Amino acid sequence: MIIVGLTGGIGSGKTTVATYFKALGVPVYHADDEAKDLLNHNEQLQTEVVHLFGEKAYENGVLQRAYLAEIVFNNPDQLAKLSAIVHPAVADDFTRWCAQQNAPYVIQENALIFESNAMSRFDQIISVIVPKEIRIKRVMQRDQTTRKNVLKRMAQQCGDKERRAKSNFIIHNVLAEKAKGEVREIHRKLVDLAKQNS
Repeated sequence: MIIVGLTGGIGSGKTTVATYFKALGVPVYHADDEAKDLLNHNEQLQTEVVHLFGEKAYENGVLQRAYLAEIVFNNPDQLAKLSAIVHPAVADDFTRWCAQQNAPYVIQENALIFESNAMSRFDQIISVIVPKEIRIKRVMQRDQTTRKNVLKRMAQQCGDKERRAKSNFIIHNVLAEKAKGEVREIHRKLVDLAKQNS
């Protein structure tokens, strides 16, 4: 089974592209959603978060995301500390999930494959690319936030030039039909690759 990473900058529509793969029967693991789930339900992880960021990180067992985001998004050191405990937990969970799948390949949707230096965990990497201004507009609408905030979050992610250089496949997600066509083409190539490897 081939392990595929699906990534892209904020506002590129990774999750939308992931639904196109799901429609083709491909199992997709959403790393962000699973990380949130683990932060809310994994006791060991909760203990480590409280140890690092204080009792205010949880209220009645529920992660206070706004509180945590305020700390980590303005401080790279704190973000690194959070990543150091969350990423291994997600990696373990993904390994367990993979063992339950029966498909030529699986996808892990993960915003930070390059930023967390996790390329070696994947056999193939797909990046979703969208022009910067479109991404900014999308995130401002989606999160009801300011351009300045979006740019701040973008600055913490690698640029498209780096993404292109490090990816096996690129999907341009501006027009849905074009993106779906690229997904079908990549799907065919990955299924063929899995056959060769089996």
